[in-house]
Amino acid sequence: MFYETHNHHGLKRDPFKSLVVPRPIGWISSQDTAGRVNLAPYSFFNAVASNPPVVMFSANGAHYEGGLKDSAKNAEETGEFVCNLATFELREKMNVSSASLPRDGNEFLVAGLTPAASRLVKPPRVAESPVHLECLWIKTVPLPSNNPDEPNTVVFGQVVGIHISDAIIKDGIIDMTVLRPIARLGYMDYTVVDNVFSMNRPEV
Repeated sequence: MFYETHNHHGLKRDPFKSLVVPRPIGWISSQDTAGRVNLAPYSFFNAVASNPPVVMFSANGAHYEGGLKDSAKNAEETGEFVCNLATFELREKMNVSSASLPRDGNEFLVAGLTPAASRLVKPPRVAESPVHLECLWIKTVPLPSNNPDEPNTVVFGQVVGIHISDAIIKDGIIDMTVLRPIARLGYMDYTVVDNVFSMNRPEV
């Protein structure tokens, strides 16, 4: 099949987000200028540079109370956020934290998660997660949107500190089969990394 994206695809559900897969989940913790914490997962997330390390997450749509979603708003206004790794063990709590709460709601409390102090930024980390990336906001980039009431927004942040649980480090590298990160496949589907293969790059 082929379809132009400005026309209907004719399928039961939009296939686009099920084709660019798997997508890592940016479990973003932030806090507003009043110190209220927020935690939310984003499947439009990835690392985009390594020297210095830079990540992005896309907070598409608006908060139901109006304006940008909390993660994007907080990152831009305070200049800080944390990416916490979502693992298979934490999948249910990650899902609970995706609920739409009032701006003064606390996803840590609702999901039964423990906030842990960060080293270099103010937003707390998810203590139960084995990996945290402490980030300084770089910029927010608005993208085109077919609905002016539902903005598409990309937030970039420079990673300035990384926490790694010693339990997932073996022989000096990260053991993905112990870590078991999860990723989004589209629809309501996810996958987990529990099988790894290696390929060396061709020599020039």
